[in-house]
Order: sequence, then C-alpha cells, then structure tokens
Amino acid sequence: MVIQHRVMPYASNNLTGESYFSGATLDDLMCDVLEELLSHGEPTNPSQGPCKELRGVLLELTSPRSRISRTETRGKPFSCLGELCWYLAQSNELEFIRYYIKQYEDSADGDVVKGGYGPRLFRWRQVEQLDNVIETLRTKLDSRQAVIQLFDASDLAESHKSIPCTCTLQFMLRGGQLHMVTSMRSNDAYIGLPHDIFCFTMLLEIIARTLSVDVGIYKHAVGSLHLYDRNIDGAKQFLGEGVQSTTSPMPRMPEGDPWPAIRVLIEAEKVIRTNQLFDNRLIENIDPYWADLARLLQVYRFSKDNDCDQIADVRGKMASSTYEVFIDQRLSECRKRLMESHEKA
Repeated sequence: MVIQHRVMPYASNNLTGESYFSGATLDDLMCDVLEELLSHGEPTNPSQGPCKELRGVLLELTSPRSRISRTETRGKPFSCLGELCWYLAQSNELEFIRYYIKQYEDSADGDVVKGGYGPRLFRWRQVEQLDNVIETLRTKLDSRQAVIQLFDASDLAESHKSIPCTCTLQFMLRGGQLHMVTSMRSNDAYIGLPHDIFCFTMLLEIIARTLSVDVGIYKHAVGSLHLYDRNIDGAKQFLGEGVQSTTSPMPRMPEGDPWPAIRVLIEAEKVIRTNQLFDNRLIENIDPYWADLARLLQVYRFSKDNDCDQIADVRGKMASSTYEVFIDQRLSECRKRLMESHEKA
C-alpha cells in the first residue's frame, strides 16, 4: 500500500466537544476522528463501558465511493458487505448477521435483533419507507421530505438489548446529484463508524442509480461519537499505519435499475452463507460490479472453511482490482493457518 501524509482538515471546539470533520475518504475521516477522540475526548461511563466522547459531531465524506478503509486494522469489506446484505434482505435475524459480525449476539433478544435496520428501512409500521422516499424524490425534485426514520419513539417504551443508533436518513436532490444526511444519536467511532458509512453510502448510491442521478456528498451527524477504552490500543494501531492511498475508491455502480441485481446478490448471499452448493450461473447475467460483490462473499466463506485454492480461484475471476488487497490478505491468512496445522500434525 502507498502511504501518503496530509494535513487533516477539521475544525474543532474542544471546550464543548463539538467538531466538524471533512475528508475525501473513510480513512481520512477515521484518522481525524480517532486523533481528536484520543486527544480531546471527554471521559464518560455509559452502559456499554467507559469511553471518550465528542458531542454534536458532523462528518462530511466528499467522495462517498471511498467508503472502504484501506488499512489492515479497519479494512473490513466482508463484514461491511454482509451487514449491507442483512439490511437489503429486510432481515433482523441474529443467525444471519452473526455469521459476519459475532458481536451482534450481545444485542439480540432471542433470535432477533430488535433494533436491526432491515425491516425498518423498508416496510415499517405498514409504511413503505424506502419506496416513499424514492417516489417523493421523483415527483418533488427539491423536496426536503425524503426521510427514512429508523429510531422510533416506541423503542424507549419497552426494554430491549438493541435500540437503533441511527435516527434518520435524509436524501436531497440538488444540482443533479443525490446528497444524504444521516442523523445518529450514538456512534462507536472505531467499530461502528466504518460499517455505518459503508452501508449508508451504498444505500445512497443505490437510490441515486434508481433515480438515474449521480452521487453527491454524504454527511453524518452524531450526537455522541465515542471511542471505548477497550478499543484505544486498536485505534492507536490504526493511526500508526499512516494515511492510506486515496486512489482506490469502489467502482461506480452501473447505471440503470439496480434492484434486479440486488435481488440476485441477496439470493447468492443466502446460498453462500448457508453453505449450499453455489451455481456460478446465478451471477453470470448481472453486471460485473454486482458479481464481484457476490464473489467477495464467496471469499469470506472459503476463508472460514480454510479453502485456499477456492479463494485463489475466485480472485482470478474478479472484474475489479479494487478488492485484491483484501482477498490477498485472506489468502495469506488461510495459507498461514494451513501451514501451522500441518506443522502441528
């Protein structure tokens, strides 16, 4: 990886903990945010454990396709993609998401994560939220009403292990581009932020393609942006890697209606996750952009299974070189595990 050093553009009022951060990539924002939290975060002790906190924070990602960390520490395209598929499948089932993110077990009430975004994004309380937003933007070009609500007043009426951290997602068409503002009550800067920005900017691009417009700027407003004490060493390790090259955003999502390909991706994800026999013909007729995402899910499966040959085979089929570094890392880890097991035998 090419390491680049830069002047980190942010303004901050350290007396109040309110901050503004702007960057072209996720890594730009992560570096700024973690440095500010380590230097000026206010110690607090909420229910999830002691942490350092900034309040009233606004993050701006000027290049929403630069949504994947290029670092070894927080480069998590597989779990990010898995969480996105969980949303798009309209699921809040624990069995689905813990395959990618085991920590969700701590947020589940039985077999479901009550605060899971999947059902809320689509049909929530008999209202088709996503469809309504798309129709609003089609018929009212300058509308300020295209809002999806994820946090609900009823979430405080009963006790659940999981309450949505995201309050609203707002979409605005301006100058031929679709912009997005996410409002969050709470955000874990080290664990949650990379996943949230990935999933929400993907949703932004999906809706932009649905409307046949380009992607604008993504903004992410947070009431409490925090770094748990247990993740401080990880944050320092991330910062120690340096600022990564900004030349490898995800490819542009292909023009045209994305939903037929999304349905294929969701079908492929289930087959792969449940370890059924995968027929490659399933993804032959979708754009290579979407086929690559399905292949990333295969890499994750084969990594779990320690099947290095299959990882290498999938690598050779990828249309984009964007993901090579992540696949190579998985392949290297797989080969290392096999070597260690042979040595023990």
